[in-house]
Amino acid sequence: MDATPGKGNIIEHYRPAAAEEQGSSGSSSSSKAAHGAPQILAVNDTAENSQVVTTTVGELEERHRGRFAYFKTRDFYIVLVLGQILALCITSTNTFSSLLVAQNTSIPAFQTFFNYVLLNIIYTSFTLYRYGLRRWGRLLLQDGWKYIILSFLDVEGNYFTVLAYRYTTILSAQLINFFAIVTVVIVSFVFLKVRYHYTQIVGILICIGGVGILFGSDHITGATDPMNPISKGNQVKGDLFALLGAACYGLSNVAEEFFVSKRPLYEVVGQLGLWGMIWNGAQAGIFDKKQFQTATWNGKVGGYLTGYTLILSLFYSLAPIMFRLASAAFFNISLLTGNFWGVIIGVKVFHLHIHWMYPIAFVCIIGGLLVYFTGKQVLGEAKKPWLGSNQEGGVSGVGTARRKVVQSDTAV
Repeated sequence: MDATPGKGNIIEHYRPAAAEEQGSSGSSSSSKAAHGAPQILAVNDTAENSQVVTTTVGELEERHRGRFAYFKTRDFYIVLVLGQILALCITSTNTFSSLLVAQNTSIPAFQTFFNYVLLNIIYTSFTLYRYGLRRWGRLLLQDGWKYIILSFLDVEGNYFTVLAYRYTTILSAQLINFFAIVTVVIVSFVFLKVRYHYTQIVGILICIGGVGILFGSDHITGATDPMNPISKGNQVKGDLFALLGAACYGLSNVAEEFFVSKRPLYEVVGQLGLWGMIWNGAQAGIFDKKQFQTATWNGKVGGYLTGYTLILSLFYSLAPIMFRLASAAFFNISLLTGNFWGVIIGVKVFHLHIHWMYPIAFVCIIGGLLVYFTGKQVLGEAKKPWLGSNQEGGVSGVGTARRKVVQSDTAV
């Protein structure tokens, strides 16, 4: 991160390795310290929250050992609840997509454009306030290309996901979450050197088993969306679009987890909004021109677009916190419960029929989430392997392991 003086700069605190006060007066003039090699103790986004760290990550974990250590922390319950809030958000946006298709309005790129506009207005404005125009411009020159790639993957994930609803049902489109998990696990293992504990693998498999129960019940009942009848040929096409969207989502999730572990949240989300707005706007102008002209425009469509934009922006604001507290893998398996919430919504909105296997599947997925964190230490997945043993390569921000080390030595 940039260490240029000014708002939002990084402040490094050093503490001598062997410091010892002498004398009883307590004044600086009468005390001497024996200095060893300096140690980096804290890295903070802002001067306001700068604190001296005297505890290492290893020492913090040693204080709270045990197979169920993470279950005893407040973060575990925050992560569990946050995951379900995000699942409800994504299910709600999926519902709005289906409602738009039912109104003969399928505009995959244009539909998401306003989400990026809103994110850009909120977070880029705040980034400019914190950094100043000069530092923000330097950010674009030095790191802009990274955020361009991130936003491209995210835009295409949204595009193919929404496009899938033109050809498939709301239940079938939940395939997105499954294939995104596969992508996240492989990419994290290969590029970020993440090593999964056997309980994490078992937890993921249990969650996927829960999804299998859901799809099995759909096959038994022949569940379809009565407002949007789909032929078998189009459903296959829609599922393929959903899988392509899932792959893009998985890649963007891993990249975003990496970025938010090293940079402030407002910077990452602001850049995602800025470049996503440009990518999405260009794509909408190219691919949605015909659909835009033939789409239905009325009060209902306007309401659906507004609801879609607001909920998706909330999703984008909360997701980076999940990436810090947990990981892209846990983020995606948490979204698997969206299948269940989707049916609950579908019963009222699309007149779908709920099968007795759905509650079993939901319990199975939640059980998998619990198994996933069995054996995790007090920091859970907030401790990122690519940031160093004491997380010295990361930022001290909301949800990071580095911030927890700071708080363990201060009264908050």
